[in-house]
Amino acid sequence: MIELNFVEGEWPASGTVVVGITAPSALGAAATSLDKKSKGLIRKALERAGGLKHGKFLELVLPRGLDLDRLLLVGIGKPEGLSRLDREELGASIARKLEALAVEDAALAPLDGLELGADAAAAAADLALGAKLASYAFRKYQTPDKEEPKRLGRLTVHLAAAPDADRPALVEAQAAGVALARDLVSEPANVLYPESFAERCRELEELGVEVEVLGEAELEKLGMRALLGVAQGSVRQPRVVVMRWRGAEQAEPLVLVGKGVCFDTGGISIKPAGGMEEMKWDMAGAGAVVGAMHAIAGRQARAHVVGIIGLVENMPSGTAQRPGDVVEAMSGKTIEIINTDAEGRLVLA
Repeated sequence: MIELNFVEGEWPASGTVVVGITAPSALGAAATSLDKKSKGLIRKALERAGGLKHGKFLELVLPRGLDLDRLLLVGIGKPEGLSRLDREELGASIARKLEALAVEDAALAPLDGLELGADAAAAAADLALGAKLASYAFRKYQTPDKEEPKRLGRLTVHLAAAPDADRPALVEAQAAGVALARDLVSEPANVLYPESFAERCRELEELGVEVEVLGEAELEKLGMRALLGVAQGSVRQPRVVVMRWRGAEQAEPLVLVGKGVCFDTGGISIKPAGGMEEMKWDMAGAGAVVGAMHAIAGRQARAHVVGIIGLVENMPSGTAQRPGDVVEAMSGKTIEIINTDAEGRLVLA
């Protein structure tokens, strides 16, 4: 993902600079300054374009009066209507546009709070987070092209005031958590299976997360037979992983629970072949929990959070669970299996 920098002061005089325009063609401080230096170029360009709606771009190459290679104007829309998600999506749009233009290094000119409907530093952080997340790509197994395409490598966010010392770290922690979840979901099932997934979770210990991995014998002792029933058709052993972040020891814990079916064939009630390769994604709930725990620990959240994931494969075999079988959940409730492809609720039972 791209490198983010937060700096105080004016944008660079060369390279590529991104400037926000509020609806439909209002100029903020940065745009006004650049417009003056370019002798009204920005206003004229906006007039000819009919203004810029939210998320739309206007590219000015080698703008007169400026030493910039490119000035990229982006429509912000009505500031009072922008949510945090809107700002993140706007940042993502900016990153995708820069990548499409083969820009490797760009600067975002300062935007005041009124322009983004929020505190300026917080709004800039939202834009930066969206841009960083949009730059994510899972290329682990791809053969590199002989000529790698140019990709956005760095975005420098310029602020009118000195950046909050903690804010860049918060953005990086959130992005790292999301990237981890995406990495886990993207892995093929021959690489990410219950045992290996559990080992990946142990990496959270480096951030201060307590990680406990429960194996088959421990799950049997706890009475988690609904989960064990799903797993019994696979050669891969089931795991339950309990992750705890003690950022506020006395607080009641917030508990996140995720389903981790690392591959779901449907079992004896087997799925159609078409699209079955996508069933490696049936562990996305567990991936989201692990990513959230990474982000929470990375930002040193003052919270008591517990993440629990059940990890299995749902496979057909001579030992697989059958329609008509009866299993007992951890609560003691008995469950009759009608369709073995309804395994998710059993993993979570």
